[in-house]
Amino acid sequence: MKHQPRRCGVVAAVVALVLLACLQIQYHHLKVDLGKAGFASATQDNSNGNPIHLGTSSKPATATTNSLPRGIVERHSDMYLRPLWDDSAATTHKNKHDDHNALLAMAVGISQIKNVDTMARKFLKENYAVMLFHYDGNVDGWRHLEWSDKAIHILAHNQTKWWFAKRFLHPDVMAIYDFIFLWDEDLGVENFNPRRYLDIIVSEGLEITQPALDPDLSTDIHHRITIRNKMTKVHRRIYDNRPSMNCSDESKGPPCTGWVEGMAPVFSRAAWNCVWHLIQNDLIHGWGLDMKLGYCAQGDRTEKVGVIDSEYVVHQGIPSLGGPSLGRKTPRRSLDLRTHIRRQSSAELEKFKERWNRAVREDEGWRDPFES
Repeated sequence: MKHQPRRCGVVAAVVALVLLACLQIQYHHLKVDLGKAGFASATQDNSNGNPIHLGTSSKPATATTNSLPRGIVERHSDMYLRPLWDDSAATTHKNKHDDHNALLAMAVGISQIKNVDTMARKFLKENYAVMLFHYDGNVDGWRHLEWSDKAIHILAHNQTKWWFAKRFLHPDVMAIYDFIFLWDEDLGVENFNPRRYLDIIVSEGLEITQPALDPDLSTDIHHRITIRNKMTKVHRRIYDNRPSMNCSDESKGPPCTGWVEGMAPVFSRAAWNCVWHLIQNDLIHGWGLDMKLGYCAQGDRTEKVGVIDSEYVVHQGIPSLGGPSLGRKTPRRSLDLRTHIRRQSSAELEKFKERWNRAVREDEGWRDPFES
């Protein structure tokens, strides 16, 4: 009996050796199988200290696609509608007289259908894409328009264009477009041609722009820099000697230069790739963004941001999200809603400022490119 513990120890040792041998055999077979299949860990290093990439390609692959052959990877998408059959009959989306791909995206309500109809027709005529964000839930009310089936319709109740843009205009999807028009629905475009507009911003080397506002017909102008200058094709700054403004040639930032307003911005592809990341997911009114857009201008904002005077629009000043127009009697409930929306917008502005300031403090490696 006194030899029993010793026998148990020997048995346990033998069992452990057998298990170890089995595990080694299993590992060897698994390694061979993976090698034959051409798979390896995306983070595994070889003996030279270099990352091991999947397949036989010598070019590195991203962690999300490295199990696919490189030629099958489609990195971008677009908003063009495709036919269910007879794909050979699909027409090209590129205007043969134009070198640009562009997208017009707007948050719209049925009460502004006439105005939106005019805008959409101008862009579709140039073979540019149109995307409508329906904040009032009414999509069927647009079906009778002859171009309705050519547009992309997205519905979400009582959401702003910034909410829609953050969720549906990701840079990877927008990469096919050279320019993105993220406009309000209350713009008059009688004196605006989108193709000529794009020709101007390309020739001027601009990345972030807006059409100038007609000072005679616009009912809602907040900033002098947006007012049309009849003597110029483009302007990038204003001059104002008032103490509250003090805009001169020495001015390096908003509201004197390097600035556009949020009602009708136009972004290049590179600028939008930056602006999309600047949009805060939960701050849906976008207040405060306009003061920081210049950081996405791909260079000196005093040169890369501008207002186009020769192609101008009328800002009709109609409250967003389907509020009543200025020419109609305003119900008390609408007044209450607009008050709440403005309060929320002001609160979001303060949150955005706080986040920006905190981000600047915490990112020790970041340097403000516009501070001397």
